[in-house]
Amino acid sequence: MERNAAFAEVFERLKALFSPVASAMVVSSDSATSYYLDTPLKRKDGKRICFGGVEIGKAYVSFHLMSVYALPDQLKRISPALRKRMHGKSCFNFTEVDETLFAELGALTKSGAEKFLDRKYLESMGVRFQ
Repeated sequence: MERNAAFAEVFERLKALFSPVASAMVVSSDSATSYYLDTPLKRKDGKRICFGGVEIGKAYVSFHLMSVYALPDQLKRISPALRKRMHGKSCFNFTEVDETLFAELGALTKSGAEKFLDRKYLESMGVRFQ
């Protein structure tokens, strides 16, 4: 399979991981190569809190999940295999579909959304709202 086609498949599969939580979020980017979700909550500066996204790059497809960075309990639950895909504090890179790791990311996405949509929880973490 050609790299562009493989990356497009990886992108669509990773994008689908956001489907269960997308209706509660605000889409900030939606194109053939980039998809990002923000929470509906606005911080004190008026900006929405980024929840996550997926983006096709030159060398890999990146899955960003801010709850992994912001919620230490999520980071503790990441498998060694998924941790190997981690780049930085909230990004996971893929060049092909990995059913096991995608299932793990799906579970992390759902659990992270619950906390990222809970205003009281975010306030307890120091986030200030309008």
